Amino acid sequence: MHNSMFRPHSATHQDCQESDMASKSFQELQAAGNHADPVQRLRLLCLSRGHNGILALGRLFRRMEQGGNKKLNLEKFIHGLREIGLEVTHDEARRIFEKFDVDGSGSVNIDEFLEHIRPPLSEARKQVIEEAFQKMDKTGDGEISIDDIKHVYNVKSNTRYISGEDSEEMLLKQFLENFEQDAIKEGMVTKEEFFNYYSAISSSTDNDCYFNLMMRQAYKL
Repeated sequence: MHNSMFRPHSATHQDCQESDMASKSFQELQAAGNHADPVQRLRLLCLSRGHNGILALGRLFRRMEQGGNKKLNLEKFIHGLREIGLEVTHDEARRIFEKFDVDGSGSVNIDEFLEHIRPPLSEARKQVIEEAFQKMDKTGDGEISIDDIKHVYNVKSNTRYISGEDSEEMLLKQFLENFEQDAIKEGMVTKEEFFNYYSAISSSTDNDCYFNLMMRQAYKL
């Protein structure tokens, strides 16, 4: 899986954060084995693949949905879990499915499911992520284009840019690849995908003030 990463103003620090998060999540996943809650196992599996692991899971599920209704039936849900690499029995997968099939309709809403999978966000962090997204969502339809991000996202405080190691264009391209992985070139990013990505960034950032500063620098808030 491609692991381009967000580098706010210290690329090396951010690289270390992602590496530490991935390593820690992998170790926890290995230690838990098959005894942990399947939902927690799936969260750890995604985080062990880097900052865009949960975003990738969402993209995988959306490839499998029918008719653009953001829902999956049991068969496709199980197929998706196994394709992402989660080792679950049919009974485990069915129990996860039934947990999220709250209305008993025989389908799971992808967005609601991913909201439970991603690491929790404090209200302060939700607010600054929302503020960044709303700045780019000019139409208010819950989607932004790659061009919207390109015209707002700021890499000039990145140490790689300051040192001349990477150009502004290269750093921007690396960041945008997070939203264009798995050969999907939709050119659009939903609010859910934006939150899915930054929930992983958040989980590797201990300090609320640093996370807030990082977002405000990156999106010129």
